[in-house]
Amino acid sequence: MNTNRRDFIKKSVLAGAAMSFSASSYAKIIGSNDRVRVGVLGFSDRFKNSLLPGFENHNKELNFEIVGVSDLWKIRREEGLAHLRGKFGNGVKEYMNNEQLLDSKTTDAVIISTADFQHAIHSVQALQANQDVYAEKPLAETMEDARGILKAAKASKNVFQIGSQRRSGPNYHEAAKFIQDGSFGPITMVELMWNVNQPGRWRRPDLVAKCKQEDLDWTKYQLNRPKTAFDPRKYLEYRLFWPYSSGIPGQWMSHQIDTVHWFSGLGHPRSATANGGIYQWKDGRTNPDTFAVTFDYGPADDMTQGFQVLFQSRFSNSAGGTKELYYSNGGMINLDTNEITSEGGLTKEFADAMNMQPNLLSAQKLPGLKVEAGANTGGDPLTSAHMRNWMECVRSRAKTNGPIEAGYQHSIANIMATAAYRTGLKVTFDEKTQEVMAGGKPFKY
Repeated sequence: MNTNRRDFIKKSVLAGAAMSFSASSYAKIIGSNDRVRVGVLGFSDRFKNSLLPGFENHNKELNFEIVGVSDLWKIRREEGLAHLRGKFGNGVKEYMNNEQLLDSKTTDAVIISTADFQHAIHSVQALQANQDVYAEKPLAETMEDARGILKAAKASKNVFQIGSQRRSGPNYHEAAKFIQDGSFGPITMVELMWNVNQPGRWRRPDLVAKCKQEDLDWTKYQLNRPKTAFDPRKYLEYRLFWPYSSGIPGQWMSHQIDTVHWFSGLGHPRSATANGGIYQWKDGRTNPDTFAVTFDYGPADDMTQGFQVLFQSRFSNSAGGTKELYYSNGGMINLDTNEITSEGGLTKEFADAMNMQPNLLSAQKLPGLKVEAGANTGGDPLTSAHMRNWMECVRSRAKTNGPIEAGYQHSIANIMATAAYRTGLKVTFDEKTQEVMAGGKPFKY
């Protein structure tokens, strides 16, 4: 076992230990009785329907309180203020943008639920303002943004959690341990799937009709993206439009590809090829409604070792749902059913023919939470557990289950998938420059 793999497993064990940090331990922590004041950066549907319920499951016990909300759009800002005051009282303040909230010096930590392309930049701003951060995924949609937040997080002593909630699932921790201790055998293939049939997915026509330029700061919204004329769809339906979002890779693949990095100890793919298109929903979107990417994973200096990862997603038919299937020569791990089985393993019949020993895993069930892996992952026990882990780590100052490295790594894979789709080329990752390379050049939007 090489040094990097030992270090990876050690970090995984520590992350698992952080999950079990008990509330009874708080009395031993200096300042444990102080209330943690939290600001909300972006009053989104994801925050309202998923992150907030998870927060409310634990905030009274752990003494956390939301005291401020910022949003660029007047309607969302007012909605957020009313909603949060109804839960936390009239002490909640509203701010026209993140800078105002951070400059107010009224918060200790923030939950970031802004647009996909903004997560990295807003996380940098928050860390530099001495805030502990819970940031929604994807962490970054360009390598420039990814490198910026990685540097800021490593330079900071603040707690950071990327919203990859599988990292707080006991079943995922058990699967990681089973693979990392050698019980599974070398990974030979991973199949990932995420299919829905939802015409309204990522569409907000009613809200788009209400969105007027005079009610929001369109220039501030665009940040470092190319400046364009005001378009309420790119504000409220941003997941349909590159470069505001990669769509499928950033929203869905990022969850599943993160487990590949975690389980294998590999930080990114060696290469990626992809295709897809807008086959069903001809609504003006620029991101595909059908997408498939094939990754090659393994050591950069040893092409004789490795495995393939296939991810596919479609909006036109939900058959197959979501799947996370890991294969070895001895069987498979099914993270939809949370089972380890000998299915597909090397049987005695075929082993004898080659003078080999059969290789079949013993069947077992993975313990822990039943993961809600469907298109709407919010509001499930896993989101709640992940939010609790962040809150506990804010108290203990321990490393979270979803550290900055996890976000950086899924960002690399997402950007490689996006580059492969948009260029039609086989793309790679340059370790020295930390750039995604397509046709010998760094990929840029």
